[in-house]
Amino acid sequence: MSEETIKSLLTEERSFPPPADFVKRANAKDESIYEEGKNPEAFWENRAKELTWFKPWDKVLEWDLPFSKWFVGGKTNITVNCLDRHVEAGRGDKVAFYFEGEPGDRKAWTYAELLTEVKKFANVLKGLGVEKGDRVTLYLGMTIELPIAMLACARIGAAHTIVFGGFSPDSIRDRVEDSQSKVVVTADGGWRRGNVVPLKANIDKALEGSTPIQKCVVVKRTGDALPIEMQEGRDLWWHELMADASDDCPPEEMDAEDLLFILYTSGTTGKPKGIAHTTGGYMVGAATTTKYVFDLHDDDIYWCTADIGWITGHSYITYGPLMNGATGVIFEGAPNFPDKGRFWDIIQHYKVTIFYTAPTAIRAFMGWGTEWPEKYDLSSLRLLGSVGEPINPEAWMWYHEVIGHEKCPIVDTWWQTETGAIMITPLPGVTTTKPGSACRAFPGIDVAVVDEDGKEVGPGGGGFLVIKSPWPSMLRTVYGDDERYKQVYWSRFPHLYFTGDGCKVDEDGYLWLMGRVDDIMLVAGHNISTAEVESALVSHETVAESAVVGRPDPVKGQAISAFVTLKQGVDSSDELLKELRNHVATKLGPIAKPAEIHFTADLPKTRSGKIMRRLLRDIAGGKTLGDTTTLADPSVVESLRAQYEKQES
Repeated sequence: MSEETIKSLLTEERSFPPPADFVKRANAKDESIYEEGKNPEAFWENRAKELTWFKPWDKVLEWDLPFSKWFVGGKTNITVNCLDRHVEAGRGDKVAFYFEGEPGDRKAWTYAELLTEVKKFANVLKGLGVEKGDRVTLYLGMTIELPIAMLACARIGAAHTIVFGGFSPDSIRDRVEDSQSKVVVTADGGWRRGNVVPLKANIDKALEGSTPIQKCVVVKRTGDALPIEMQEGRDLWWHELMADASDDCPPEEMDAEDLLFILYTSGTTGKPKGIAHTTGGYMVGAATTTKYVFDLHDDDIYWCTADIGWITGHSYITYGPLMNGATGVIFEGAPNFPDKGRFWDIIQHYKVTIFYTAPTAIRAFMGWGTEWPEKYDLSSLRLLGSVGEPINPEAWMWYHEVIGHEKCPIVDTWWQTETGAIMITPLPGVTTTKPGSACRAFPGIDVAVVDEDGKEVGPGGGGFLVIKSPWPSMLRTVYGDDERYKQVYWSRFPHLYFTGDGCKVDEDGYLWLMGRVDDIMLVAGHNISTAEVESALVSHETVAESAVVGRPDPVKGQAISAFVTLKQGVDSSDELLKELRNHVATKLGPIAKPAEIHFTADLPKTRSGKIMRRLLRDIAGGKTLGDTTTLADPSVVESLRAQYEKQES
């Protein structure tokens, strides 16, 4: 990465030490936890000892680069740590989950109730022929049946593979066939913005012809709102199976390295990669990071707004919080239905204390104005979190001031499906935070920023984020394809795990994530991060959200193309366009000035809220659009393309 790029990055001088009252009761209060983390094997072994094992491990780590084994010889079951041990400790009456449905239905599930349901569905799966080592595909909306099904699979030693409820039939089929799943669990439909998502219909289409699926279990969620067809001999109703199921199901003894789940993530080319996570190491990583990053205490009400179909929902809705005995919130639907105050209404109703959401959502809230959160009592909040992509400093500050009322530490977290757990983050009782920085590696994690030759850069430098040594929750392989695992993650830099992300190190050693390396634009020989241009645009008082891509340019190689959503009440104009271009040039230097800015009412996003920059690149480059099936609103893309072509003509 060039010196020009590093110098052009935002220089952030604001900093926020942990509030004194927060530090008093924090799980991590001082630097001693980082000192302990300097011996990673001892650190992780001590954390593992806090959990329940049928048999202790013989060896903490076996490392045969790039393959790791953690807690070798240990036997456990993650559901015992999520459920049984809390019930046995007399805490069965504590609420495990509050469920908030889009139609307004609400229900609380205690740890004892959840354990009973998990054991019953585990017996249902056994009755359908599912055995230890089999795979089960879950394609559900955000209802309580999803964590129940996950935990039931883990209870009997079957690996679950969750397919996000927004994926298309072709995507489902690819995952079913790659995992060779025996059973699929779905619902008749799911609610989103007053409409029904046709989950069962998508499954029916995905399973046309020959597939490995033998049985399909269907949850009745929407009922008469969306009639479905039940295929005789294959399709079975969840409620009917559960009515007759026994609630006696001892947990399967799982080896630490037995497969826990497969979660598919998009590859840059070819079919999706099945990220394989095993039982013991993932369990320890998820439990430990949840405890310290979110500073969980017994009286907390914790809400992660992610979908369980993504890794964030696996680790920080289901497994991590339950292992810590937390009370969590699961919500169905969208943040702007029935109105733009829905999130704040949920926080007020349940008195949520810990709130974990995505920068995309935060920037959307900014665009909607402060009047929405100001209608609600958010005083219960004591900790805020961010996940999914780098958060620009202005969004961080809005989150801090408007939602946190300047009293809540913010944990800006970096990690991946592949890492299984949070890797870079502030610890809220220890770290002085800077807006836009994920700060430093979690204790026991060894990260570095390297240049093109794999050499570490010093303070003020930038380059590629790598991980230098193994960690417990790391992926073990790409399911069924060890060679692809080696090629994707271990070929760019020998002996280093390459994350695929760009990163800057500031003078204090803080880490500033800049997004995927393929989101780095090469403009006239200069590397410019899309994230830094987006941050500059959003720092302007009129801009609610922006997405930046590089488009082919015959002179510069690439030119910067920006798509901007303005705040409510702000009108677009040629004058504003010029002002924004100059604003970026002032912030980052003339080389970063966008060649074009397109004002748009919305940006193409997946149902989980991620901006689909790939589609914007296709629009800006005049290419045929790729797959749009995972978009929350596919019409946004066509509208944008028509608008783009009109402006270019």
